[in-house]
Order: sequence, then structure tokens, then C-alpha cells
Amino acid sequence: MRGLVDVPMPYPIAGFLPALLQEDDLLVRWTRGLDEVLAPVVSTLDCLDAYLDPWLTPPDVLLWLGEWVGAHLDENWPVRRQRAMVAAAVTVHRIRGTTAGLRAVLELATEGEVEIVDPAGVSWSTRPGSDPDPAPPARVHVRIRADDPERVTRSALTDLIRAAVPAHVTTTLEVLGRDRLS
Repeated sequence: MRGLVDVPMPYPIAGFLPALLQEDDLLVRWTRGLDEVLAPVVSTLDCLDAYLDPWLTPPDVLLWLGEWVGAHLDENWPVRRQRAMVAAAVTVHRIRGTTAGLRAVLELATEGEVEIVDPAGVSWSTRPGSDPDPAPPARVHVRIRADDPERVTRSALTDLIRAAVPAHVTTTLEVLGRDRLS
């Protein structure tokens, strides 16, 4: 729960009553009670665009917004990184299932350099009508170079990779520090 805040009603209900009913003291007091109940709802609806903007939404709404747009977030990440993941969700979904899509998601998640080794094994045959030779097993190796590899949550990265790579593909993850000499 976000907390209880005394929010004034921007549009008091009594102001919408006909003039004759606005003179009834009991009815006006009763509508003030409704104003107190409805004020947070009206305030939320007035600010709905801010709740749906990943750069403006409150941090406690950000995880929900991330689920809503299909961004995989780790609640242990800094809020700035979570906001960037939600903001880039549409762009990343356009290239989902490609090495470029996997690279984009992992770069957002780690703020590091991502290298993906995908041998793209295929099977083929030189004889028409014959069965192709068996293809090598599908595998992808992900190498990430981060400023602080100890702060990278490997389980969160593994979940991101599993969500982006087909189930039959074997994946390996390697997290390294950046080379300070280059």
C-alpha cells in the first residue's frame, strides 16, 4: 500500500448538484464524505500518464509496469536500470529472438559490454533426397564485461537469457571485469 495521504478533491461533488440541492446542508455534508473517499481515485486518474511513464512512475509501481510491458526486472537492480529496462521494452520486443535482441537486453541489465558467440550450426546434405547429416547441438555462449562483475546478479541474467533463447539451445554465461588497459 502506498500510504494514506490527505488529498483534496479537485472537483467537489456538491458543486455538480442542482442549486436547490446545494442548499441542503445534510446532502452537502454527505457529498463531502464521498469527496474524501473519491479524491485519491480522481488524483490517480488525473496523474495516470505519469504512472505509465517509466521515468516518472513511483518506484513501487515500476515492477508492476515492467510486468505489464513484459520487461524482466530484478528488484535488486538500481531503480535507474529498472526504468531503462521498462523504457526499452518495446524496442527490445521488436528484435526479440535474435542475437541483437539478446545483446540489447543484457546490455541494459548489466550496463556492460556483451559478446554473444552463436556458431549457428546447420545441417545439410550434398545428396538430393537424402537425410542431412546431424547438426551439431545448438549452443550460445554469452560473455559480459562489466565494471564490477561481483555486483552482477548471475541468476537474474540466466533468467533473462532463458527468456530470450529457444528452449533447445544450450547456453553458457561468463561474466568478466572490463580490461582497464584498453
